[in-house]
Amino acid sequence: MMGGYLDDRFIQGTAAETPFAFYHWQHIDIFNYFTHQLVTVPPAVWTNAAHRHGVIVLGTFITEWDDGAATCEAFLRDEESYRGVADKLVQISCCYGFDGWLVNIENPLSEVAVRNMELFLRYLSDQMHERVSGSLVLWYDSVIRDGRLKWQNELNASNRMFFDACDGFFTNYNWTEQSLEWMKDYSGVRGRQADVYVGIDVFARGEVVGGMFDTNKALQVVRKHNFSAAIFAPGWVYEALRDRTEFRRNQDRFWALLSDHLFVHRLASPLPFTSSFCQGFGDTFYWKGQREQQQSWFHLSAQEVQPWYYHSPLEGGGWLRTRGCPEDAWSGGCSLLLEGLLPATHTSPVSARIFSLDIPLPPQTLVTLINQPSAGVSVSLDLKTGDPSVCPDGGVQDGTLTSVSPVVLEGGHDVVTLFSQLCGGLTPRGWTVRCSMLEGRGCTLREVGVSIQREGAPQDTPFSCRLGEIRLLDASSLRAPPERVGGLCVYDVVWLRGAGPAPDSTRPHLRLNATLRWACPMERVHHFRVYWRRLRGPDPRAPPGPLALVGRAYSHLFRVTELLVPEAPALLELLVEPVVRSGFLVPEGQWGRRRLSYTEGGDAVEV
Repeated sequence: MMGGYLDDRFIQGTAAETPFAFYHWQHIDIFNYFTHQLVTVPPAVWTNAAHRHGVIVLGTFITEWDDGAATCEAFLRDEESYRGVADKLVQISCCYGFDGWLVNIENPLSEVAVRNMELFLRYLSDQMHERVSGSLVLWYDSVIRDGRLKWQNELNASNRMFFDACDGFFTNYNWTEQSLEWMKDYSGVRGRQADVYVGIDVFARGEVVGGMFDTNKALQVVRKHNFSAAIFAPGWVYEALRDRTEFRRNQDRFWALLSDHLFVHRLASPLPFTSSFCQGFGDTFYWKGQREQQQSWFHLSAQEVQPWYYHSPLEGGGWLRTRGCPEDAWSGGCSLLLEGLLPATHTSPVSARIFSLDIPLPPQTLVTLINQPSAGVSVSLDLKTGDPSVCPDGGVQDGTLTSVSPVVLEGGHDVVTLFSQLCGGLTPRGWTVRCSMLEGRGCTLREVGVSIQREGAPQDTPFSCRLGEIRLLDASSLRAPPERVGGLCVYDVVWLRGAGPAPDSTRPHLRLNATLRWACPMERVHHFRVYWRRLRGPDPRAPPGPLALVGRAYSHLFRVTELLVPEAPALLELLVEPVVRSGFLVPEGQWGRRRLSYTEGGDAVEV
């Protein structure tokens, strides 16, 4: 894509004005990060975002042209060579935490190489399955059994040997409906139709079905014949449609057109579940309803579990739309905006689906909703559970799901008081915090939504309600002990002299670069906030400085870069605060902390 995705190489995020991001995860099962390099390792931020949504991530192993042919002849010359390459690919996958490979050989193979390619695929697949649970190895429709590079646009006797040796087959894009008809009855496919991924090129290059905003036409044909689909280059909405201010709208439109032909990918997750709807980028970073960072940023590891985005008509000429909105947020870069029109003739509540989930519920679930309400309508939670035989009778049946309404807890309720205390006493700017309790042992939460109801006499009622956060907690966790950060160490310390904070500053100032590493169980931690403060500076009469945020970390590692610090001799403190998924504040005594003492011309010493 336009020279490649470059902003995503920064593991701690970057300041990007108009980055490309993907957030329609509920529509896909597998994410392949593709480039034309020999070995492509998906950037950590993409792997983190995909795994947060239960999506498998594949890297790419590709050879092309004459150089690719030479590479293949070298590593496929014998068993020792191809096993060595496969072992390295497995090690890379384990090291970087992704789930498998797309193998794409875009050059001819000799007789020996093509024979060993099948064995390489089988060995790579077996080793991946042994080392990485749920891993996949897919083969791209390219080379055929006699070694020629000849795209078939289908699975047939010429390429079946590769399909049989791995987990799936990605067809080239120039297929026809007649070829899908034939392939459906092909003996080599039987029992594995879902393992055949029919390629769809969104750029519509060559003789293809659909593409661009007609990609849904191709997907409809693929679904008609019960094959899986491989949607190639959905970044078309970013690259070809150059008005970056319309990126969210264009991407939402593209995936909405496909949604009727895509299966729902339900996120299986234990409690606590939380989402502030952040898409991993924005022009401001918000924290608990306040602007914390007033500049454009991009960090897919900060992306929250994503909701449904759609535009639905209502009877009587009304409509409902959900979209990510960066104009205000509770946490991160955007909120979820529910907007639309309730026509006068529509008197029943409108249900807006937000999440599709698969979450086992405890006997009592505390549900918190943070939102900015809209005039003229009321908004309440609308949850749907599975297995109604053991769930409380919520009334309305929706297929195999039961609608249940949690009981709203008033402000003086003991649970609300305790929750407010644990979260630091929420006093949000323009936001409303509502706590509810859901009773139900043995249920599985399948849908989270809100119900929108007109207040007052029937009339055409426009509305615009902003959701900031939805959180679900096991009520028994309110008494759980806080997490502790331990073992904080500081290493790879580098001191630099650079410009001061003011534009007219001419005297070079001291700047700290260092790597922080710590230990903390990640099961209950959402992310970490890294701070620093001055304890003692060159002037011993100066009081200690205030706590200042350095950045946010989504792993146990953080690189401090060019932090402006006091001149030597000085003593400063670095701190790491765990932000837990339950939303509770962790006392400062449980944070990680390390003091750093340094002198002019001397080394820094941890104390």
